[in-house]
Parts: sequence; C-alpha cells; structure tokens
Amino acid sequence: MDQYCVFCHNEKTKTGGVVLSGIDPTNVAGKEELLERVLRKVRSGEMPPPNMPRPTPQVSAAFTKTLEENLDRAGAAKPNAGRPAVHRLNRAEYSNAIRDILALDVHPGEQLPVDDTGYGFDNIGDVLSVSPILLERYMSVSRTVSRLAVGDTQIKPVVEEFAARRDAPGTTAKERNERASDDLPFDSRGGFSFQYYFPVDADYTIRVKANQGPGGADKAPLEVKMPVKAGLRTIGIAFLRESAKPEVAIPNGGRRPGGGAGAPGAGRGPTSMAELDLRLDGVKIKRFEIPEGANPPQVNGATISGPYNITGPGDTPSRARIFVCKPAGEKEEAPCAQTILAGVARRAFRRPVTDADLKPLMAFYQSGRAQRDFEFGIQKALRAMLVSPDFLFRVETDPKGTAPGSNYQLSDVELASRLSFFVWSSVPDDQLLDLAEKGKLKDPAVMEAQVKRMLADPRSSSLVSNFAGQWLFIRGLAQQKPDPDAFPEFDESLRQAFQHETELFFQSILREDRSILELLDANYTFLNQRLAEHYGISNIYGSQFRKVNLTDPNRGGLLGQGSLLTVTSYPNRTSVVQRGKWVLDNLLGSPPPPPPAVIPELVAHAKDGKSLTMRQQMEMHRADPVCASCHARMDPIGFALENYDGVGKWRDEDDGNKIDATGKLPGNVTFEKPAGLKKLLATNYRDQYESTVTEKFLTYALGRGLEYYDKPAVRAIMRQAEKDNYRMSALILAVVKSTPFEMRRSPEP
Repeated sequence: MDQYCVFCHNEKTKTGGVVLSGIDPTNVAGKEELLERVLRKVRSGEMPPPNMPRPTPQVSAAFTKTLEENLDRAGAAKPNAGRPAVHRLNRAEYSNAIRDILALDVHPGEQLPVDDTGYGFDNIGDVLSVSPILLERYMSVSRTVSRLAVGDTQIKPVVEEFAARRDAPGTTAKERNERASDDLPFDSRGGFSFQYYFPVDADYTIRVKANQGPGGADKAPLEVKMPVKAGLRTIGIAFLRESAKPEVAIPNGGRRPGGGAGAPGAGRGPTSMAELDLRLDGVKIKRFEIPEGANPPQVNGATISGPYNITGPGDTPSRARIFVCKPAGEKEEAPCAQTILAGVARRAFRRPVTDADLKPLMAFYQSGRAQRDFEFGIQKALRAMLVSPDFLFRVETDPKGTAPGSNYQLSDVELASRLSFFVWSSVPDDQLLDLAEKGKLKDPAVMEAQVKRMLADPRSSSLVSNFAGQWLFIRGLAQQKPDPDAFPEFDESLRQAFQHETELFFQSILREDRSILELLDANYTFLNQRLAEHYGISNIYGSQFRKVNLTDPNRGGLLGQGSLLTVTSYPNRTSVVQRGKWVLDNLLGSPPPPPPAVIPELVAHAKDGKSLTMRQQMEMHRADPVCASCHARMDPIGFALENYDGVGKWRDEDDGNKIDATGKLPGNVTFEKPAGLKKLLATNYRDQYESTVTEKFLTYALGRGLEYYDKPAVRAIMRQAEKDNYRMSALILAVVKSTPFEMRRSPEP
C-alpha cells in the first residue's frame, strides 16, 4: 500500500475521495468498508491505474490474499446478517403464488403495473413500492382471479383476440414450415398456438382468421361453436399438407376464404387444397379443407368469445383445490366455509392461521352467502384474501426481547418463505410448510434434502425465467428492434429462437447440476434449424430444439449466443462499449463508472475521407484521457466479440474492412476472438467470475443489495461451493445455509 497506493490516496491529494495513508491492512476493524473496496479494485486490476507503477502478479496475489483473510476474520468475529426491507410480491411472484395456492395458472401478475428494479433484479424489497394505481389493480385482479377459481356461473361473455406471430416480409412457405411451433402437429405450416382459460362449462365460439399468404387480403374467417369444459387449454391452429379433392364442404355453416358458405356441392372439380386443423390440448376438434389459391395460406390470428349457454362451474383443478368439503345442508355451510378458508389462507399467508385471520374472511363469506349462495360466499372471501397484506407482503417479525443491532435466527416458517421465493418465486408448498411448522428446517440435513427436492421440481424453472432472465438480459430481448435494413434476416422467429437457446442452456446446467464455469466455455448449445442456419451450423433440421455439440470454440457459452449479442448491440450496428460493459458488470463484478453527461460522437471518417474501422474510431475516442480510464477495460473485451454482428451472426469483415478481434487489458494481458476471451475469463479472472455469480445469486435470494459487510459471507459461500466445483446445487445450497440468508439483523439503536 505504501509503495503503490499512498502516492495518490493520501491526505493531500485524496484522489477519488480515498485516503490510504496510515491504514494498517492487518488491523481492519472499523475500516472494513474502505478495505473491501481496496480488495476489489486491486484484485480486478483496476488499481493501480495503467499509467502508474504496478505490482507483479505475485505481489498483488499475496496482498489480496492477506487482506481477504483479515477481513474474513473480522467478519466472523462480528457478523452482520443485514436487514431486508418488507418485501411486496412482484408480478412474477404474484402469478406463481396464485398458481400454487389456487391451482390457477392464468398469469394474473401481467395485469399489474411493471415492477421497478434495483441491483439488476425486480424482487428487491427497497424498490417494490406501493402506489394508488397498484392498489386499484390488486382489487380488480383479485375479483377476476376469485371468479375464475370458483367458476362463477354468472360471468358475462367476452371476446378475446390472439394474433399469430408475424414473419419477416418475403418468408416462403418452406421457411414457415421449418419454423412451426413445437405445439403444432407435425408437417404443419402457417399456424400458431396459444393458451386460453375457459372459465366455466359452456359454449364458446372460435373464429380463425386466415389469408392466402404474406401480403394477401384477409378472407372471411372460419368459425366453429362448440361446448368446452372449464379450465386451461392449449389451442393449436395450423394448415397441414396439400391434397387434391373433388369437393369441399365447410361444416357448421362456416365460411371458406374467398367463397360463400360451405354447402354440399360447393367448390366442385379438382382443386389444390390445404387442410386446417383446430385442436384443443392436442385433441382434434374440427378440420377444415380450404382452397389454397396462388399463395400458401397462413393463419393471422383467432378470437374466442363466450361463455354462452353456461351449464355449470366445471370440474377444474382450482375448484378441486378450493372445495375440500361440500356442505350437505345449510347447517354445514359455515363450518365447511371455515375449513375451506383456513386451508387456502394457510397457503396464501405462508404460516399457520389463527381465529383472528379467519374472522374477517368469514365476514366476507357471510356477506356473499346472503347475496347469492355458498360458492359466491367463498368467492367473496377469496377476493378479500388476495388483497390482504398477509398475502401481498413477505413480513419478517423481530422476536420480542431482541437486542438492538444484533443478529437473530429466522423462524422456520420465515425461512421456508425465503427458500421458496428464492428457488420457486412462489409460496412454500405443503411439504415445506409442514416441516417449517414442526421446526425441522433448522436441521441442516432436512434443509439440504428440501433444497434438492425443490431444484428437481418444475417450479425451479423460475430461476431460469426470473433470475437468469434478468441477470443475462434475456428479458430485454423483447424490446430489441434491429434495423431491418442492416439485419434483414432478423424476425420474430429468430428473436424467439435466441431466447429459447439461452433459457434451455441455463436450464440444462441447472437441471443436470453442472458447474457455473460451463456458462462460460460449454462446448454445446441448443439449436433448431432456423438458429443453426443463422449460426452457420449445418445438418440441423426441423423446428424442434435439441442439444448440439459444437466444434467451433468461438460459439460455445453465453458469449456466443445471439440473445446476449443482440441486447448488447445498437439497432444498426454492434457496440464494443455495451458488450464490454456487460462482461465487466455481469461476469466480473467490476462495472465502469457512469458515463459523463456529454459523450462525443464517434468519428466515422478520417480527414482524407477514408472510412474508419470501429477499432480506429474507438482509438480516437480513447485519446481523451477522461474517456480512456474506462474504455481501457471495456473496449478490449468488446473488440474480442466484434466477429459477431448486431444479431450474433459470424463475420470476418465489417463494411469491407477485416475485423481485428484482438484485445489487451491492463497488465499486458492479451487475447483474441471470443475463444481467447472465454479462456481468459475462465483462468485469469476465474475468481472474479465466481465471486460475481455468487453475489448475483445472493442478491436475488435476499431481495436486497449487498453491502460491504456481506463480502465475508460471499467468500464463505464460494469456499463451500468450490468443494464441489461450483455445481449449481452446491452454490445454491451454500447460499441457503449462509448467515445473511438464515438470519436477520434487528434495527440499530
């Protein structure tokens, strides 16, 4: 510190507001926050800066090792578990909770306002505020959910429209066939699938809009009215193979595109036909045969209207979950209602319920019972339950007598909620809650068994959609709009393929319990024909995704996937800065400081008018010393990825100039192309990468940002996970057993 740091960080200069003169790194008490910052800056190579004398790697490693040991020793002597804020359920958690409490998978959280984010995630308690608009939406959504859950037979008919995915202009019939959804029948084309929740047993009308191909005029829609049982259904609509038949008849008075009402004898003579399948949950309901015409037919969308002629509430999983008893007479109604509401409230409130919990719910039940009947009373009570603070907020209560500013162990019930919202983004199930109520979760063996059980459960896919979706920027893919002139091959099909690849990739590492290091350098990915062709990989056929071993060392791992490469690009070109910043922030935990208010534009041409390469433009930009300090670390990383264009396609040239994909980081660390960058991250920067992934998991698990006093816990998690080569289960289990996860700090005096 005296040799390399104090020259700038002394009482006189106070560079960066940091003073290190007189600091003894062997006595860290009271200086932990400052020295944790020193440890991170030296370990990452940010300090000393490139233009100053720098220690050898051996000296730097010895210094960081000693400082880390001293900080960990101080942290163990006086741990601080932190104090997460009261945590409101975010939109994803709300939807999942409704699914698991009421067996109703209708994604009601999507009807709520978008959640704010903090520290890269939308489950951070400090930013999950409550507004008047949100309260109004809670009231509205609770009404909808309770009616669907119970199967309200007085529900009014509605019309809902579903639009098919739009292909890029000029898409051929063969290309549409290759991009068919996995939910559709084999050999289908020009179709789509979607999910719809039929609220009650009744008649519903499904109208299918079709045309004669890209750019063709919409034709009269096909229509079929049919009785459907209540519940969630997958609806597939697709054109199948061509055939030649002498006669066509459209059933139920439906209308044929380009023709009149279907009737015997209509459309006589040999005609090119396309068969349209309509399926609910894979069961064929109706098949129409449609004249194909000059262009191949294509489904544009569908509308569903109903319910009409309601025959009953249906026999849905939700009703089976709610109505655990059925009163035989009026005298049995109130006790049955109390049994029903006690069971639902236990799951919704995530703890044992008391008479004080049930009293207001029973009052709502009695009100509804007086208005209509027993089931309407249950519906009104459920509606009230879903706007209760006990459901909407995760509250952890300080035990009586806890000393101010001290750590205390969470109750088993509170720990069960932390665990379930971490792994499932949802409420604890009955097994986890039963163990918590019996006080068994504090047993390390029981906790480990529960973590492994929960990771094996399909609900752990929330770690893919919510954790990985935000950490890896997969969610941002939906907002990307690449310029069609610059990237004419990009369309909705490719966007969805990008997302599916990364989700399947992360999910495979989670499900197969692989090491987090494979996120960097895996020699496999998940492709279908559309994506394989985009990547230049041959012999992959069909729309189904499958695991594919890679021979090109540049393509494997996250840094070779189109999702990441697209979200870190501009609409019309790549971005060296955005890609470099993403790696520094999300893989190395060393985000650059915010950019200045005024950023000079890149100069695209030299004084003689000659076009400059991106590297030449960035070199001119870095000539400004103010810019150089940040770009010296970002740009080399971004240049290593320049062989990927703005939508992840490999290229050797950019605008006629050969791409130079070499990079050099502070300390004269050189590398070339994505393969070289991945190798560097997995070797020279492995500790930083492992630390960053651990911090991301812990931040998401706690629902709060990490502070300097959490760093010893992060390193303890790393040491534990390292024993099993950072397998996913080992890392997640180490997070769950950590002090910040199992404990909480009482308010400071």
